[in-house]
Amino acid sequence: MRDQVEIGMGRTAMRGYDLDDVAIVPSRRTRSSKDVSLAWQIDAYRFDIPLVTHPTDAVVSPATAVRIGELGGLGVLNAEGLWARHEDVEQKLFDVVRAAEEESDPDAAIRLLQDLHAAPIRHDLLTDALKQIKDSGVTVAARVSPQHAEELTPDLLAAGVEVLFVQGTIISAEHVARDGEPLNLKRFIADLDVPVVAGGVGDYRTAMHLMRTGAAGVIVGFGRSRAATTTQVLGIGVPMATAIADAAAARRDYLDETGGRYVHVIADGALTYSGDIAKAIACGADAVMLGEALTEATESPGQGYYWTAAAAHPSLPRSEIVGFAGSEADLETVLFGPSSDPYGTLNLFGGLRRAMAKTGYRDLKEFQKVGLTLRG
Repeated sequence: MRDQVEIGMGRTAMRGYDLDDVAIVPSRRTRSSKDVSLAWQIDAYRFDIPLVTHPTDAVVSPATAVRIGELGGLGVLNAEGLWARHEDVEQKLFDVVRAAEEESDPDAAIRLLQDLHAAPIRHDLLTDALKQIKDSGVTVAARVSPQHAEELTPDLLAAGVEVLFVQGTIISAEHVARDGEPLNLKRFIADLDVPVVAGGVGDYRTAMHLMRTGAAGVIVGFGRSRAATTTQVLGIGVPMATAIADAAAARRDYLDETGGRYVHVIADGALTYSGDIAKAIACGADAVMLGEALTEATESPGQGYYWTAAAAHPSLPRSEIVGFAGSEADLETVLFGPSSDPYGTLNLFGGLRRAMAKTGYRDLKEFQKVGLTLRG
């Protein structure tokens, strides 16, 4: 039973823990890192590493989605981003970065992003972007918001999308609307022949609700990063270690409820270092969704800058545009090294592999059973 803490007379809050609050406990056994498997599979699609990209134009272009796929992960293109709205995306991204560097007007880059996203989605551009990914032979994945899922999904499927992400900053299985017909996720998913991953969520109950819609995976967290401002704007946030563990408990209970249907838990947020990835898996995640951690790769379309899709919201943006010092490392080095950085910002999955080896676990499912301790 989770601790209830009294924060004032008649008002309580649940105690939660972030990834920084926990640490992995070594076991009596170690093994060679060569004997460790990082393979992960969702539905019929198998990946060499448990990596899903956060669907932001700052990190994912058709070219980087292909490269991530070649390296064993899953690149997720934002089907409502710049690649679906403009022909000269590289120039548009260049303009955004130049605006972000303008110290005299710190809001200029956000205004420019809002203007760029005010352009209509062009299905021909979206189809062309997805075709580049499909023609490479890697798994094709795209993200849509709950508001536009029903409108865009037929075109996405026609363009070859194999895994569909229905992702908002915060999502529920039941959306109440005064005007218009809200998205019924259960009906929506039942009508599709491709696996659907939905999120983000932050608690057991919402994770369970999404699992009962038929989702193949649930995204846990709201993409917390240095850029994301959801907590400042909405006052909403989740401690990631607790949120992942709660969703993993929902996965276990749903597995029992259905007699064997397994729903994957994907952690999204507060994942800066390779140790954070290891702790997310140890708390119960099957895979991690990385955005900010991939920003410094030389292939990153954001040219060293990072923002989430919520930065372009027309009336309430919930992300800054944050610049990172370039490391001159390519994606392969960011994911697999070699690294000269002693803090785990490079060789991210080499760090995960070594953590599993140091605690004696052979694969991701086993590693979810590793011991954890609370710091101080």
